[in-house]
Amino acid sequence: MSDDILQDMKAAPKNQEIATLLERIASLLEQQDGNPHRVRAYRNAADTVRTSNQSLADLVGERGSASLEDLPGIGKRLAGTIAEFVKTGRSGFLERLEGDVSPEELFSDVAGVGEELASRITEKLDIHSLEELELAAHDGRLDKVEGFGPRRIKAVRDSLAGMLSRSNRRPAKEDISGKEKPPPVKLLLELDAKYRRLSDADRLKKIATKRFNPKGEAWLPIMHADQNGWSFTALYSNTARAHDLGKVLDWVVIYYEIDHHKDQCTVVTATSGPLRGKRVVRGRETECLEFYAE
Repeated sequence: MSDDILQDMKAAPKNQEIATLLERIASLLEQQDGNPHRVRAYRNAADTVRTSNQSLADLVGERGSASLEDLPGIGKRLAGTIAEFVKTGRSGFLERLEGDVSPEELFSDVAGVGEELASRITEKLDIHSLEELELAAHDGRLDKVEGFGPRRIKAVRDSLAGMLSRSNRRPAKEDISGKEKPPPVKLLLELDAKYRRLSDADRLKKIATKRFNPKGEAWLPIMHADQNGWSFTALYSNTARAHDLGKVLDWVVIYYEIDHHKDQCTVVTATSGPLRGKRVVRGRETECLEFYAE
């Protein structure tokens, strides 16, 4: 996250800090050929926040993110972005725009998880978000990572419960049962194909990532799209695992959001089985088989 919006995590952000966050998002969206309506929406929201006589952090704390929707120009998506920043001190959307998505850095902020354990989590479980970590802490996968016993896992669960905005997080039980439906496989594969096609044709804006980029070059293509009510951001995987395996230009990470539901998936080329050679959404191979059969 940019230095100008870093804050003391013990203090609630002031309206000016929230406005700066929204302006930064608007500027990056504009640079990356984002939807002009979204750019304008973030800028208008920044103006609303800056001129408000109320503390938005207090509103979120007292009445939840829905209370922000009473302010001019702030809908569910913007309210969720603001609430996330108020409650966690960071914005996942901004981090994606800046190409600075580091699972290790995210996880090391969780109580009971330091840098070493964060690296073990990403290497062993191949997860990339706090929401995925929360699910792993509830479904038994985190138990299999060296260094995590019952007491530490409970600390992780408790910490995540506080870090994740209640207006943006899905309860673990709903995650496990799959009640929240992600975008259809067909739509995700279409976005993956479009992203790789535009990237190959050098028709996408490129961003300079902070990780694995010692020269500071703008090399990572990024694509934003709004479709069927969903907001998407697609970019090649810039994780340590992708670099180690030489899969950076094969693995495409797609972030999606609708209302307060946010998540992500990775599309890869299958290397074995009946889907070998085909693009598949990791974790949804059965649906991909059905898609290709049709």
